Amino acid sequence: MSIELDATTYVHAKPATAHSYILPAVVDVLQNNFQEANETAVFDLGCGTGGAAAVLAKKGYDVVGVDPSEDGIAKARTAHPDLPLEIGSGYEDLSSRYGTFDAVISLEVVEHVYDPKSFSATIYDLVKPGGIAVVSTPFHGYWKNLALAVSGKMDDHFMPLKDHGHIKFWSPETLSTLLVETGFEDVDFEYVGRIPLLAKSMIAIAQKPH
Repeated sequence: MSIELDATTYVHAKPATAHSYILPAVVDVLQNNFQEANETAVFDLGCGTGGAAAVLAKKGYDVVGVDPSEDGIAKARTAHPDLPLEIGSGYEDLSSRYGTFDAVISLEVVEHVYDPKSFSATIYDLVKPGGIAVVSTPFHGYWKNLALAVSGKMDDHFMPLKDHGHIKFWSPETLSTLLVETGFEDVDFEYVGRIPLLAKSMIAIAQKPH
């Protein structure tokens, strides 16, 4: 049986701090791939308290989202009652429940899951043929890891003492491999938060074949 970590307590229903540098890039990706926001269906897998979904909905996207945290969804429904945000897991057959979408976003989630292959398969099933997956996660590359080690900040970065912290640490190579092995193609990356070599997060954009 797969086990999925979830954040059981959320402070507020605003976009997370990381979204301040991730969301603008995600919006650009959607705008570059789809001509009209109001004709584009987006699924937010791991929507938390709905901050990102709310931003996209205000821009005209038709957004649906799920998160395994009852606390998170309760806050999302209070803050964004007009949005269809529900309790749901990345290990469920979500495509049977919700259908398929032009784009699936999953922001700062894949680093929390025990079974990333099943999680990626769920994303794949939710994306329409020809659609895209947009997956962000903290960036790990040689020079950044070296900088963390030299500066003595490795422990702070990997957060071993934090409840519900990160359990997977992705590089562009490993995340690309995960998505390609799932069936996606043409995986590109954007790097946000700092200069690319020391980026805080990376965003994978992968296309599902027609």
